[in-house]
Amino acid sequence: MNSRFWIRLALAACALFATAAGAGITGPAQGRATITELTQARATITANGVTTVADVVLPYHLDREQRGRPAQATFEVPFRGTAALDHLHGLYLSRVGNSARIWINDNLVADLGDITQANDDDYAKAPQYVPIPAQLLRGDNLIRIELRGDAGRRAGLSSLLIGPDHEVLAIYQQAFRWRMSASLVVAVFSLLVGTVALVLWATQPESVPGRTMRDGIYLSAGVAEFCWALRVGDIAIQNPPLPWPAWGVVVTAAFAGWICGMALFCHHAAGWHRHPSMAWMRIAMMALFGTSILASTLSYTLHRPVFLTTWLGFANLFFVAYAAVYLAAALRAPTRARLLVGLAGALNVAVGVRDWLAIRISGDYAQSTWIRYSSVLFGLALGYIVITRFRAASAQASDLMANLAARVSEKEQELSLSYARLGQLAREHERAAERSRILRDMHDGVGSHLSSAIRQLESGRAQREQVLQTLRDSLDQLKLSIDAMNLPAGDVTALLANLRYRLEPRFAALDLELQWHVDDLPAVPGLDAAAMRHLQFMLFEALSNVLQHARARVLRIEASALGGGALLRIVDDGCGFDVGQPLRKGLRTMQERAAAIGARLSLESHPGRTVVGIVLAGVAV
Repeated sequence: MNSRFWIRLALAACALFATAAGAGITGPAQGRATITELTQARATITANGVTTVADVVLPYHLDREQRGRPAQATFEVPFRGTAALDHLHGLYLSRVGNSARIWINDNLVADLGDITQANDDDYAKAPQYVPIPAQLLRGDNLIRIELRGDAGRRAGLSSLLIGPDHEVLAIYQQAFRWRMSASLVVAVFSLLVGTVALVLWATQPESVPGRTMRDGIYLSAGVAEFCWALRVGDIAIQNPPLPWPAWGVVVTAAFAGWICGMALFCHHAAGWHRHPSMAWMRIAMMALFGTSILASTLSYTLHRPVFLTTWLGFANLFFVAYAAVYLAAALRAPTRARLLVGLAGALNVAVGVRDWLAIRISGDYAQSTWIRYSSVLFGLALGYIVITRFRAASAQASDLMANLAARVSEKEQELSLSYARLGQLAREHERAAERSRILRDMHDGVGSHLSSAIRQLESGRAQREQVLQTLRDSLDQLKLSIDAMNLPAGDVTALLANLRYRLEPRFAALDLELQWHVDDLPAVPGLDAAAMRHLQFMLFEALSNVLQHARARVLRIEASALGGGALLRIVDDGCGFDVGQPLRKGLRTMQERAAAIGARLSLESHPGRTVVGIVLAGVAV
């Protein structure tokens, strides 16, 4: 829905309001030839113990004529019968009461409340229809209406319409629809609008630096609409929950709550809620609300309606001035919301002045308030504001989502490039690390053996066989370094088999018996490529020591599973060595490599038996 819809809806409401006014809010349409309007009556009125009898013209405003005093009255209204006395007739009263009994030719035809109980039932709020059986009518007839009038409750008697049942009933139904049904529709509408406004107030906070605030436009509108629902819905309450005049004060306070809440709503809609005038506006509305309670209490308890009339006049004067200022500001900086609220406010102020003049000043008993119908414009204005705000919020959210999507896409591209660069750097790092490892292995393995061979040749004391052995070790070390590049992670069995393949010819050349006791081991978790290379060098160092120094005849290689890891043992029957002496470089390197992969290295040696044990995966022996 766009803003034009709400403007058209507001104009339609104005047209509907004008139609309602012309259709008989102030009184039902006349002009049917078969219906008789009775306006002459003889009234017997008792107030403060004094009884007066006089001929009066209907409608008769008993509450106003008695200056706000409670009274008992009897109205006798004669009329001549119509030609069609054999048909059912009907009697329509726009207002009667506060409670009443209606007699036709001394026959009781309607009992509207208890006329002996003051400040109780109130039938003056609604139009009344009384069917009259044809057998009760004759040529000359007398309608007698006994009523009780309570102070401050618009007691009195309207003119009477009598005629054929179907015609009078149609007039009554039209008046009932506009005065009662329409009022209840307005009350329900106000309840719905108030509920929506309070829900929005509770669920749509505004974030400001340092704290979270709730939007006052929804709170003021919600409170105002709930107050108005009570004020307008009172028309259907014939038996108030509180005694009079307390209920009258409550209803007046509800009216004041509505006009004060709507004034604050207008202030928010104009964007003045952050202006210094907002503080003064709140004070003024609090004063207006408080004085409404005081004025209504004085009027109803002292039977002096002038207090409430004066208060309403002052409120009208204040809001006429406020509406003029508001419209001027709205025209200087026009927005649809401001213009719509200004239109609703100006119309309601105009109708409020009309109601004050027609009801409080002139005292016309046939008049009803119009402001109950014009009040719906504020609900429409609030609906427009809510729709436009949600549309703006939705558009802002769409923009934010689009911007966020664009930024996410941009960041994804940046991350993709960063990942590509990181991947390239990682690959370069891996290549550099691999080169460093190969160089380190060559230095520690092949390089070390070649250096030893050079020193042996330079010394001139080394035998040919010793230099040849050193060079063989260097060649084996080179082959094992190449083999280490393709070792499966955790496959200790394959590693041992590879060592056997490379070194078995040397075992045979030295006439060294190899005893192979290697189980088919499962993969050892945690042994990655680097750990496998460390393990390979440890085993090669142990075997190289046997080949070079042990002078052994039997070499036994054992491997078995141990828990989640493995136990490896290199056993020879050579000359042994003293494990208590400082370890040579080769054995220290083995310990360092064992620590690097989390393995445990054990040494046991004495002449005829040397055992090098390696426990993998940290499992205790």
